[in-house]
Amino acid sequence: MGLYRDEAVVLRTYRLGEADRIVVLMTVGRGKVRAVAKGVRKTGSRFGGRLEPGSHASLLLYEGRELDIVSQAEALDHFRAIREDLGRMRDALAVLEAVDQVAREGEADPRLYAMLVGALRTLAERPSPLLVAGFYWKLLALEGAGPLLDGCVRCGAEGDVELVALDAGEGGAVCRACLPTGGGRRAVSPAALDMIRRILGGDLAGALAAPPGPTAAEVTDLATHFLESHLERRLRVPRLLDRSH
Repeated sequence: MGLYRDEAVVLRTYRLGEADRIVVLMTVGRGKVRAVAKGVRKTGSRFGGRLEPGSHASLLLYEGRELDIVSQAEALDHFRAIREDLGRMRDALAVLEAVDQVAREGEADPRLYAMLVGALRTLAERPSPLLVAGFYWKLLALEGAGPLLDGCVRCGAEGDVELVALDAGEGGAVCRACLPTGGGRRAVSPAALDMIRRILGGDLAGALAAPPGPTAAEVTDLATHFLESHLERRLRVPRLLDRSH
């Protein structure tokens, strides 16, 4: 046990005693870490606002038996634009919750960490109605659970086959002929299917520039459904999202 330094994003916090908080961190070198920030709830705490959900900081921590202890915190990104806008903050919390669910304690995941920091920076610079959906789809792909969209996952038909639904249980698109053969599917429009392909096919920046509207709402709903199916649990924050922002 001893001191170590790492970069981290705060995923969530909860109270401990009268003045302390437990902070759940996504770190570069150790994956998800739970640590105690002593005195952080006191007026004039030396940590200030550097250990709030969504904060990006360089930390000095002491390795403990069960919980590490935050010794120092230096802000790397303030993300002020996120904190000053309710819509952006809701999107940020949705992204943080998703990472909290998939990150593993003590297992470094540099790609997931980079995705998270990149999403927060993008959100601070230019909010998008598809930012949460884009993050969810890319997260599923990183987890090896991205949907198969080139043909029907049930019958294997490809080419000009009409794909009319997505089935989270089967892991991809379903053609019209296979619709009666199972449940757990969600209808998908051609526009939404094309948008998901863009997100997963390397045109995330272009997808994020798309305007709000029915397609963005549909893609977000489908992304939430697929991620919840992968996690086998309901996500809390997306239920609060206003799809019109």
